[in-house]
Amino acid sequence: MSNAPALPPPTAPVPTYEPLDRRLVLSGLWTAMLFVFAYVDIFGFFRADVINGALAGEVAGPGFAVDQTFLVLTTLYILIPSLMVAGCLLLPHRPNRLANLALAPTYALTIVGGMVGETWVYYLIGSSVELVLLVTIARVAHRWR
Repeated sequence: MSNAPALPPPTAPVPTYEPLDRRLVLSGLWTAMLFVFAYVDIFGFFRADVINGALAGEVAGPGFAVDQTFLVLTTLYILIPSLMVAGCLLLPHRPNRLANLALAPTYALTIVGGMVGETWVYYLIGSSVELVLLVTIARVAHRWR
């Protein structure tokens, strides 16, 4: 037997929390918002009023005509948050922060506008989640100094 001191029992490594880069957080939040946004719209095609409106060339509810102008404007509307997924990763700090601070509340207002008069619970839940994500985007961007 050796007179060497006994070694202490092995210990598990202590996990440490490394905060994520704000760019990655913001990009992930925009991605999540777009997924919810898309799926709420996709689920809408299980509704008779939405399908009948689409077949009639109209948006159910407000009754907008589905024409070139509507589809171009809708494409532009969805392109902006889609590009923010990459923009959050690629833009320099200041324009990145300002874009997030401007776009998140703007899109939140459009989501609230879409909720007005809506009675389908799935739509209200999805829109509420979108709002939480957009508020979180604005909050993260605001705290990013």
